[in-house]
Amino acid sequence: MIKRNLPPVHPGEILKEEYIVERGLTITEVAKGLGISRSSLSAIVNEQSGITAEIAVKLSEAFGNSSQFWINLQTNYDIWHAEKNVDRTAITHFWKDPNRQSA
Repeated sequence: MIKRNLPPVHPGEILKEEYIVERGLTITEVAKGLGISRSSLSAIVNEQSGITAEIAVKLSEAFGNSSQFWINLQTNYDIWHAEKNVDRTAITHFWKDPNRQSA
C-alpha cells in the first residue's frame, strides 16, 4: 500500500463534483434515476455514508464506468482511515510466533 499523509477524497465528493455538479444534475434526479432515496444519495455526497456494492453497480450503469471504480474509491478511503485509526499494539502477531505449531 502507498503510504501518504493526505487522506484520499471521499467517493461522495467525487460523485458530487465530477458526476452530479459537472453534468448540471440535482441530487433528487440522480437519486430517482438510481432508484434510491434522496436521503441515501445525500448521505453519500455529504460524506456521511459510503458507497456499497449495490450503489456501485447502479452508479456504473448510470455514469458509464465500472462498479469496480466506485468500490476502489471507497476501499481506498476506508483503508486509509483504518490505517490511521487501528491500534496495532494490541494485536497478536500469529505469523511471528515461533512456538505456534501447525495443525
